[in-house]
Amino acid sequence: MKYLRQLYISTLFWEVFIGLTATFLLAFAFPFLFGIAKIVSAVAALLVLVDLVLLFRTKAGLFARRDVTDRLSNGDPNPITIYLENRYGFKARLEIIDEIPFQFQKRDVLFEAELVPNETQLLRYELRPTKRGEYSFGAVNVLVRSPLGLMKRRFQFSQNKMVAVYPSYLQMRQYELMAISNRLTELGIKRIRRLGQSMEFEQIRPYVQGDDIRTVNWKATARRNGLMVNAFQDERSQAVYCLIDKGRVMKSPFEGLTLLDYAINATLVLSNIALLKQDKAGIVTFSEVIGQIVPAERKTGQMQKILETLYKQKTRYLESDYETLYAHVRMHIRQRSLLLLFTNFETLNAMHRQLPFLRRLAKTHLLIVVFFENTETSLVLKTPAENTEDIYLKTIAERFFYEKRRIVKELEQYGIQSILTAPKDLNANTVNKYLELKARGMM
Repeated sequence: MKYLRQLYISTLFWEVFIGLTATFLLAFAFPFLFGIAKIVSAVAALLVLVDLVLLFRTKAGLFARRDVTDRLSNGDPNPITIYLENRYGFKARLEIIDEIPFQFQKRDVLFEAELVPNETQLLRYELRPTKRGEYSFGAVNVLVRSPLGLMKRRFQFSQNKMVAVYPSYLQMRQYELMAISNRLTELGIKRIRRLGQSMEFEQIRPYVQGDDIRTVNWKATARRNGLMVNAFQDERSQAVYCLIDKGRVMKSPFEGLTLLDYAINATLVLSNIALLKQDKAGIVTFSEVIGQIVPAERKTGQMQKILETLYKQKTRYLESDYETLYAHVRMHIRQRSLLLLFTNFETLNAMHRQLPFLRRLAKTHLLIVVFFENTETSLVLKTPAENTEDIYLKTIAERFFYEKRRIVKELEQYGIQSILTAPKDLNANTVNKYLELKARGMM
């Protein structure tokens, strides 16, 4: 019974069977074919028997294994490897079917291979998840055909493998490696000359020749009866918070990912860069209520805490409450910090509703509003109009296109910086802005 479940009949067998059936039917009209048909049937039965012996005489004639990490990176091509080893004494022709998670909606993960005795082979392919969460892999099914090719034997390996899809840690590592090797320009990051420096008080010490006279501390000088100066050092540990809007405006899709997922991936990249630059990184998620919070720190394990928090985020379908966000920031973030607000405004009216709270945030913190270009609108604008309907669509697209630019201008009028970006350029543009502000001593 066990072997019957592993047995499959090949296409070649059915071709032979149909041919023999046709020969027997023709034998009623041409009796001389009857003897030939019996001889061919006996030979075919013998070959089938030989095929079965070749396939089933060895219990473990083939070995296969799927190599996949315990977590996949959302929005990135993740490598999957299938290891094959032929333990049969003959050249095996294989069909490999990998049961990938249903979230990918793919039923064509089929490979073919040929292995001589004792040969090993690696099959590589990639999967690009577009949603965070748990993904379940099924079995690796391998159908083996012997040299005769009349029968197939099925082997199953690597069953029930559960993996988690996390925010894009592959992009995070890519930016990290480029930052360490000072090659961020390869990822679209601009080189920005440092124009100033941000200083924080370190200590009061005696004056030495060459010290700036403007740093003399006259009160300490009077007490010590000798020149004393204030010593400063570069302020290296400033707080960087990513405020992530989880409201319905962040549900819009682009190349399979939602705007929320793009914001989460950018938050991961930016937080890691901030920690590499000796700053403190933290996050606040919000919608109609305040969600998860990670206070800005620079201690060991901060990136893992941020990664685990971002992994759990889901879009909510209500309008976000910016008043609640402002109240939380005012109460819990006392030190002046860099706030990057990831949200989306489609119209000027939508921005005006939140503008009073954005202005209050900008009074005590350095606020950057990050929102998204509508790439479909840009595509319509580039397409020539050929009829009245196209002209109408292009007119509407132009209105939305310039509305986004008006939002940027109006925010600038109130001293609020902004980043209007296509989703695919979000990582580079946010890191560019952070490095620019840091180089200019504005944080």
